[in-house]
Amino acid sequence: MEFPSELIKNAVNAISNLPGIGKRSALRLVMHILRNKSIAYEISKSIKILVEETTYCKQCHNISKKTICNICSNIERNNKKICVVEDVRDIIAIENTMQYNGHYHSLGGLISPIDGISPSDLNIKSLVDRVSNNLNCEIIFALSASMEGETTSYYLYKQINKLTQNITTISKGIAVGNEIEYTDQVTLGRAIVNRYSFEKTVQ
Repeated sequence: MEFPSELIKNAVNAISNLPGIGKRSALRLVMHILRNKSIAYEISKSIKILVEETTYCKQCHNISKKTICNICSNIERNNKKICVVEDVRDIIAIENTMQYNGHYHSLGGLISPIDGISPSDLNIKSLVDRVSNNLNCEIIFALSASMEGETTSYYLYKQINKLTQNITTISKGIAVGNEIEYTDQVTLGRAIVNRYSFEKTVQ
């Protein structure tokens, strides 16, 4: 794709690095931004604040304004249930179902050797520590029904099954290959409610 200036080319290349945005879509966005400079300044300001001021809960790794997020600090929630998810997007999706009242643990990704993501790159050690300090808690695997999700679930199971016997996984009403964040609220809510022992999936 040819560009009328190096400035537009650089902006298009930068925006097209975002997921789901190709060069043509990026070009449309760039041209819209050029015609609406106030929007450009607002976007750049918001992104700068987002990058510089976003912090994460020290307990569950959810995005939080405080050291401990609102979910972890809520005494009305059941701290004997820890739902393990890929990232913050899945916490938002599950919260929207209004079917779960426990705590969460965001891994920050899934194990994927092809993408160079190993267990040490994820928030797994902190999960093991939480389980060690919270005996008899229920660990709920709410990871995507993909090869990476299944691999991660099995790895976690091997790490914590001696610490707690109550390890469950969400119901597979979610189609294989589906991402948690894109699953409709009714299906996801039922999957959370109708979870079952993870051990049955590895026998």
